[in-house]
Amino acid sequence: MIKEKFINYLQYEKRYSENTLKSYHRDIDNFLSYLRDYYEISDLATVNHQMIRSWIIFSLDEKDLSAASINRMLSTLKSLFKFAKANSLVVNNPTLKVLGPKKPKRLPEFAEQQDVLSLLENQEFYQKGYKGLLEKTVLELFYQTGMRLSELISIQIKDVDFSEGYIKVLGKRNKERFIPIAGEMIGGLQNYLDKRQNISNVIDKDLVFITEKGKALYPTLVYRMINRLLQAGTTLKKTSPHILRHSFATHLLNNGADLNTIKELLGHSSLAATQVYTHNSFEQLKNIHKQAHPRA
Repeated sequence: MIKEKFINYLQYEKRYSENTLKSYHRDIDNFLSYLRDYYEISDLATVNHQMIRSWIIFSLDEKDLSAASINRMLSTLKSLFKFAKANSLVVNNPTLKVLGPKKPKRLPEFAEQQDVLSLLENQEFYQKGYKGLLEKTVLELFYQTGMRLSELISIQIKDVDFSEGYIKVLGKRNKERFIPIAGEMIGGLQNYLDKRQNISNVIDKDLVFITEKGKALYPTLVYRMINRLLQAGTTLKKTSPHILRHSFATHLLNNGADLNTIKELLGHSSLAATQVYTHNSFEQLKNIHKQAHPRA
C-alpha cells in the first residue's frame, strides 16, 4: 500500500515525530474516506487530478474547512504522491495539476473615528511635559497623514513647509510624496518644535522627532508609545502604528474621499493595494444596514 510505505518512510528515514506522523495519517485518511464515499475506490494509484480538485471543493463547501486547513492537507498529498512517483508506485503525480484555494485577505484593522478623536482631545491619556507632547504630536501626525513608521521617524525639519501646509516624505523605493497637513496639525507641530528647542545635547539636529535626551526616535520606542495610547483609548485587540495608517485611509474613504486620492496620500504604487479599504467601508455599511433596517 502506498500510504503504509509513505508513513514508514517518514517514520524511519525522515524520523518525524509521533505527532507529525499522526497529522499525516489523519490527512491521508480524510482523503481516502472521500475517495471511497464518492468514487468507490481506495487505491491511490488510480487517483487523478480531477478527484483531488473535487475533494478540495467538497472540503470547502460541504465540510466548511478553511483554505489554510485544505492547503495543509493538500501539502500532505503532494508529499505523498511525490514519494510515490519517485518510488515508481504511481505512473503520474496528479497533484502537479492542482492548486490549493487562495487564503482570503485579512481586512486591515482600524480604530473607530470617535475613539481616535477622543484620544486626541483628552490630555489625560498622555504623559506630562515633553514626553506627553511628543506622544500626542506623533499620534496626530500618524492619523492625519497616514504615513509609515519609517517615514515619520525620518522626517527632517526642512521637510515641513508650514506656509504651504505640507510635509515631504521619503517613502518606499526612495519615492518622494507631499502630504498636506491641516490647521490643527500645523499648530500642534509648531508647538512641539518650539518645545523641542529646549532639549539640550541634540544628536541629530535635522530630525523633527527626538527623545527628551536628544536622540532620534527608534521603531521600538514608537511602537510602545502608540500601543499604550491605543490600548488605553480604543477597544482594539491588535495595536500598532500601522493601525493609524489603516484608520487614516478608512476614515477618509468613509467620509467621501476617492480611492485615487487615498492611493497618492498613502504612497501606494498601484490602486490594487488601496482597494482593500473599500472592504472595510462595505463592512461598515452592512453593519449600519443591519442595525437600522427593520427587516435586516
